[in-house]
Amino acid sequence: MFSNPAVYFRQRFRRWFENRLPLSDQIELTQRTVYILPTRPGLMLGVTLLVLLVASINYQLNLGYLLTFLLAGSALVGMHVCHGTLRGLAMHLQAPGAHYAGATAPIDIKLTNARRAARHGIGLSVLDNQHPNHWAWTDVPGQGDSMVQVAFKPTQRGLHRLPTLTAETRFPLGTFRVWTVWRPAAQVLVYPAPELNPPPLPPGEPRSGGAANASRAQSTGEFDGVRSYKRGDPLKLVVWKKAVKFVMADENTLSASAGLVVRDTQQAQRHELWLDFMQAGTGGTEQKLSRLCAWVLNADKLAIDYGLRLPALEIKPASGEAHKRQCLEALALC
Repeated sequence: MFSNPAVYFRQRFRRWFENRLPLSDQIELTQRTVYILPTRPGLMLGVTLLVLLVASINYQLNLGYLLTFLLAGSALVGMHVCHGTLRGLAMHLQAPGAHYAGATAPIDIKLTNARRAARHGIGLSVLDNQHPNHWAWTDVPGQGDSMVQVAFKPTQRGLHRLPTLTAETRFPLGTFRVWTVWRPAAQVLVYPAPELNPPPLPPGEPRSGGAANASRAQSTGEFDGVRSYKRGDPLKLVVWKKAVKFVMADENTLSASAGLVVRDTQQAQRHELWLDFMQAGTGGTEQKLSRLCAWVLNADKLAIDYGLRLPALEIKPASGEAHKRQCLEALALC
């Protein structure tokens, strides 16, 4: 059933070990939460010391004894310093804001050092991502603090707990590795990944109580109707993508013969834009939510009112940052 039993049991042991750890956004490392083991260079140093000791005993070399115990003493001191680099360090996590699926989400972590001596060579990373390029290394000054940013990439939308983190150091000799495992309690909201090349926004629907025979919105990717530019129209209503040519008379005045078009706000008042789940293509649920996410971003960029219809939720048309965030949260938790 399992191609590699060793990997299977290792993963089960790691899940069992992580489930025993408490959930907390702030942790102070103690002797019970810091672990130490020799590295490969440390093991090679141990073998070298054993060979030196046997050779010194066999040939009665006083200088051999001196070199052996000098190196052994240095290794023991390095082990004590390495363990003390993490022991007593306080870490505080700042929960990240919402992100899109597939985009890199940074996690800000504040390291606080209460002792007078500085702590060097401390690295943090996501536990499941041990690639060397994903480690964030820092030094923490004495009686000071340092900010570290660890990145991870959420792959699925929804509300997820932050991944398990790890911190380690091999300072000063690299012969020992001291590490800890940390389970944050914070959660991050992941929006659907917006579709890269979405179709134009759907046409507007006549407002209730409005004229039933009002003209539909254009199908050129813009929800608002358009009309020719008139002197005095606000520049924010100009549809630059529809312009054939324009002549800039000065910094604030546009020529009436510029061939520009502007959004017809009166027509927009007769229609309202609804982003409907049932009209977001024929793909699966995730593909539809991805298209709706792209439509929400496009409608917000155009600064027009839009509503959102989901199978179990309906958000009335509005605009602004708060409305966009409400729609994206609804898509993430749908």
